[in-house]
Amino acid sequence: MIRIDKSTVIDRSCDDVFAYVADQTNAVQWQSGIVEIRRLTDGSPGVGTRHAIVRTLMGKQMAVENEYVAFEPGRLVTFRTTSGPALLASYIVEPTAAGTRLTCTMELSVSGFLSLAEPLVAAGLRRDVDANFARLKGILDAPASVRASDVATAEEM
Repeated sequence: MIRIDKSTVIDRSCDDVFAYVADQTNAVQWQSGIVEIRRLTDGSPGVGTRHAIVRTLMGKQMAVENEYVAFEPGRLVTFRTTSGPALLASYIVEPTAAGTRLTCTMELSVSGFLSLAEPLVAAGLRRDVDANFARLKGILDAPASVRASDVATAEEM
């Protein structure tokens, strides 16, 4: 089992940070390796919300699905994979004097060939999470006018 805990402080309100990370369709903008995410359920995010995700991992493209198993608006979202590698992850947002502390906890069960390479997989995953959090912080700390132009540029691609 690989466990990763990562926190960062973002200069935005808890509501803004939570809304962004709780909508997993935004992950294509800040998480490396994600090719596509589609929400499979209608309505606002909450317990039972499901997503189909296409990502690259170790040079191979894979499709997985996940489901929200806990959801506290403005504070916590926890999801687990329902296909693909067994992953349980959560995002927690908390107010701080400098903005919002975002904490991600991730537990990944590896099996088969990957279990032999678990230390390498864990190191690579930690590097990815660090880079992803830096990218996320850059997006959410940016002034609103810069964020809007980044979204428009991404939509034009």
